[in-house]
Amino acid sequence: MLPFTDIILSDKKRHTFRVFITVLLMLNMACESKKDTESKDADLKPEEPVITIVTNSMDFQCPDTIPSGWNTFLYDNRSNETHFFLFDQYPEGKTILDTEKEILPVFQKGMNLITEGNSEDGFAAFNMLPEWFFNVVFVGGSGLVSPRSSSLTTIKLDPGYYVLECYVKMPDGTFHGTMGMTKEIIVSEENSGLQPPLAKVKIDVSSTEGIVFTDSISSGKQVFSVRFKDQIAHENFVGHDVNLVKYDESANLETLESWLNWADPKGLISPAPEGFVFLGGVNDMPAGSTGYFEADLEPGNYAFVSEVPGSVKKNLFKTFIIQN
Repeated sequence: MLPFTDIILSDKKRHTFRVFITVLLMLNMACESKKDTESKDADLKPEEPVITIVTNSMDFQCPDTIPSGWNTFLYDNRSNETHFFLFDQYPEGKTILDTEKEILPVFQKGMNLITEGNSEDGFAAFNMLPEWFFNVVFVGGSGLVSPRSSSLTTIKLDPGYYVLECYVKMPDGTFHGTMGMTKEIIVSEENSGLQPPLAKVKIDVSSTEGIVFTDSISSGKQVFSVRFKDQIAHENFVGHDVNLVKYDESANLETLESWLNWADPKGLISPAPEGFVFLGGVNDMPAGSTGYFEADLEPGNYAFVSEVPGSVKKNLFKTFIIQN
């Protein structure tokens, strides 16, 4: 048999051979291209999976069931309002239907009276809350997030029944929850198998010492841990949390402090005070819990602040500067 190189092909066979070789080369290039694309896609994927929560208006678009254990939540606030999300763990036998019937109307009635200037009757109305409500456990979520912004928050959840909520208010004092911004979530027995991120900046928060952090904070992507050394119900019935806020030179910090108290007629009401951008954080958690959040920081003026009355006196309002 003649060597391959010595084979003399007819014009027809030569054409067929060239087509065959061309196809092989194209297939090989396609395979290499696919490998390159897969490699680039892998680089773009986060190191750990995230659960996305989207708000388009007064809603939470997210899975109905999520695994237990550590989970990272990407909160994508596509609306024109400032929002947050908070996980409420419900006592056995109670559901979102009970909230709509027994909780939301009571809070809205009390808030309406406060907004009208009748604070005494407004706070008295909260005595109508059912006993089971005080067994609800707030187990974390994002801090406040400005319109058309997003945040990353990591918390640990036990199996159970939860309700997701936001209680920022519209200009007339109507809670976002009353307008439909609640969602039931089932946390399954199946564990996510994930671990919390490695924090670059560690924050402690408590009712006695306030917000404490000793790590230096630099520009760029930062991961924060928030350890709740204790937890109490403050004068507005909520516990302390940590919100990250960026502010410009025109911003009034006293206005922000009073705005962060929902029980104030003008507190947590749309629109948010001018000059501030809310970048997330970690919402209320029980004593001994730790949550995490991430933020990409540019040089400028920032603050960690809790959503409670008198945050400055309680050392729950701490400002800091990131230099160029």
